[in-house]
Amino acid sequence: MQAEEQLLTAESLQAPVCRDEEYDVVYHRPTTLVDTNMHYCPGCAHSLVHKLIMEVVEEMDIQDKTIGIAPVGCSVFAYDYMNIDMQEAAHGRAAAVATAVKRLMPDKYVFSYQGDGDLAAIGIAETLHAINRGENILIVFMNNAVYGMTSGQMAPTTLAGMKTTTSPYGRDISSYGAPIKVAELMANLPGAYYVTRQAVNSAHAVRRTKKALQNAFQYQQLHKGTCLVEIIGNCPSNWRMTPLEASKFIDEEMIKTFPLGDIKVPQAES
Repeated sequence: MQAEEQLLTAESLQAPVCRDEEYDVVYHRPTTLVDTNMHYCPGCAHSLVHKLIMEVVEEMDIQDKTIGIAPVGCSVFAYDYMNIDMQEAAHGRAAAVATAVKRLMPDKYVFSYQGDGDLAAIGIAETLHAINRGENILIVFMNNAVYGMTSGQMAPTTLAGMKTTTSPYGRDISSYGAPIKVAELMANLPGAYYVTRQAVNSAHAVRRTKKALQNAFQYQQLHKGTCLVEIIGNCPSNWRMTPLEASKFIDEEMIKTFPLGDIKVPQAES
């Protein structure tokens, strides 16, 4: 062994000592998020959106006042990750369950968390009627254009020409109809108070989505109607893409059909 070579000792391998006074905390895991590993696929948007919702709940200091309604789908185990009161709902019935919870406990912040199968397919009637009644709830709608939990079948939101396990040659509009633009559809209802569509495939998009969620929770204090936040999310596994490719797919394809931005906002006097 060369004389100039040094042996690694236990002392030399020790991590450097960090003194709190030398650093500023710029981020911490929200205390409202359970400290456990999530089951979602790498690159999936669900885990990120869970974090954003819980950040808003923590920052608004409403952890003990918030009740979430978990869906059936990829995020069926949302109650394992959000450290708030949660209630499971039957497939597609989250908006109906949220209606009951809010009416029984009107002082609580109530939100449902639903995918495009849970909301736009089997649950579209419950969702439409809840919004038409102007139920004072928040509906968080995750749109990744496929049925993620059951191997990527065509969903009501699947893009024209998009290949899925049940449309291997691409979605044919003449046979299956056009993708449903949920946010635009629901914004036409008189009970809709705030409707927006955002994404989480870039840092800028994440910030806008968090602001939209924050607005929606705050608007619930006004008792003016339903808030719907549609979020365009990645599904790399079922899109057969890497996470990076999936993020680019949102910018290059998804937003052509589902443009981002506010669709219905409160009037100035509100």
